[in-house]
Amino acid sequence: MEGIVGGIHTATLLGSQVMGLYYGGYRYGYGSGYLSYLVFILPALLLGIYAQSKVQHTFKKYNKISNSRRMTGEQMARMVLDRNGLTNVRIEHISGELTDHYDPRDNVIRLSTPVYNSTSIGAIGVAAHEAGHAVQHAENYAPIKLRNAILPACNFGSSIGPVLIMIGFLFAGNLFGRSLFFVGIVLFSLVALFQLVTLPVELDASSRALKVIRDSGMFVKEDLTGSKKVLKAAALTYVAALVTSVMQILYYVTRFRGRDCK
Repeated sequence: MEGIVGGIHTATLLGSQVMGLYYGGYRYGYGSGYLSYLVFILPALLLGIYAQSKVQHTFKKYNKISNSRRMTGEQMARMVLDRNGLTNVRIEHISGELTDHYDPRDNVIRLSTPVYNSTSIGAIGVAAHEAGHAVQHAENYAPIKLRNAILPACNFGSSIGPVLIMIGFLFAGNLFGRSLFFVGIVLFSLVALFQLVTLPVELDASSRALKVIRDSGMFVKEDLTGSKKVLKAAALTYVAALVTSVMQILYYVTRFRGRDCK
């Protein structure tokens, strides 16, 4: 949910999938190229659609149920921050839905309209999760440090990798094209690496959120159960993104190793 990483997470994957559908048929017309691409990517796309639908449905469900303390999302995030000595971290309202994130550059948690002033179970789960990210940064949580370290390279790979792959397809009959194609695959693989590192970061933030809800003694079992379902659904979107990237890479590797790319 940490919106600072969204560029790699969504736009690149959609763009590369469209690219794959186009160049999957390059030199073959509407035939084997498209079919081979769909064999790899369709299951991942279906998982992504399911994950997105699941998180929206689950959040909407628990956004209609008030938590037992009538605590708002903003108050929940503030409680988590204060308990960890992070009184310097600000909390702001941001428009949209499920746009919640912690921005370490400005040291601020931004909570969306359905979370900031809401007293729902979903709101406290999401707010505590974002506060968990702030705590991770304050504690120099190792996966966070690793993710920040590889972020520039991953941004570069996500932008340049697909371009090199496309050019490699255009010159697929010679060594130059195959070399560009190979380098493009390596660079695009950084996207999957980034998502692989991001997954434990998100799971840990959710674990911290649920621990606060459980151990504070302020909430009832239903609050914890609902928050857990919301955060579990959100985590599935990161799993789906990782699976999509891996399947995309496997497709490109298969094409590279096949005679069609020679």
